[in-house]
Amino acid sequence: MTDPKPSGTTGELHVGVQGPVGLVTLSRPARRNALTPGLHGSLVAAVERLDADPGVAAIVLTGADPAFCAGVDLGALASGERFAAPTEGQLGPLPPTTTPLIAAVNGPAMTGGLELVLACDVVVASERATFADTHARVGVVPGWGMSVLLPRAVGAQRAALMTLTGRTVDATTALAWGLVAEVVAHEELVDRAVAIGDAMAAGVPDAVRALLSLHRRSTSADAGAAWRLEAEVSRAWWRDRMDPEAIARRAPSVIREGRADRQ
Repeated sequence: MTDPKPSGTTGELHVGVQGPVGLVTLSRPARRNALTPGLHGSLVAAVERLDADPGVAAIVLTGADPAFCAGVDLGALASGERFAAPTEGQLGPLPPTTTPLIAAVNGPAMTGGLELVLACDVVVASERATFADTHARVGVVPGWGMSVLLPRAVGAQRAALMTLTGRTVDATTALAWGLVAEVVAHEELVDRAVAIGDAMAAGVPDAVRALLSLHRRSTSADAGAAWRLEAEVSRAWWRDRMDPEAIARRAPSVIREGRADRQ
């Protein structure tokens, strides 16, 4: 694959265009691409820009090795930092789009990182990819759709297993469970995701957008109440029970457990 044409690249977020495909790369490798409020804001803005570009037919989201995204930066949570309120129509960590979103999961996708994966329409994983929801271990109630989208992706029992135990799922299991569409060799991951975007670009644009909207509406039918319930419980938790000092105490053990799961 040739290097994508740069488009609004920043230190922690690389944004480019490869033919008809936008490529967004989280780039905080020393922090396993964990999201701070600033990085998340840049990510939302980048997706909005690419979605508004008539030359972009698909958007690929990936991370700088060795991780896809370790979720929300626990240091930011522990210090009491807050993320910006969702943009209009936003459900989950990404803004609403009419452009297909493809996740190229190159490594661990944890908690908020898993919610980024779930927000995408197609998920391609490297054999190095792993997935986990550690909200219960950290002591936070999700607000980006985990309780809505994970059960729909893997089924209620498997979602409960992942969420309540913090179990890490490898790429092979994720494929068997329906969490990802394909597993490919690590060095082929981004090329494969871009190739899927190229194939989407070959469709009639209006038809692609209409079909994408239909798929999203069909798979989220009757989910409105679930989204509202998660938002309500999450707001109450952050207002009444959020404890940054407790998160700071738990963070080292959660990080150690995550590293042990990857060994």
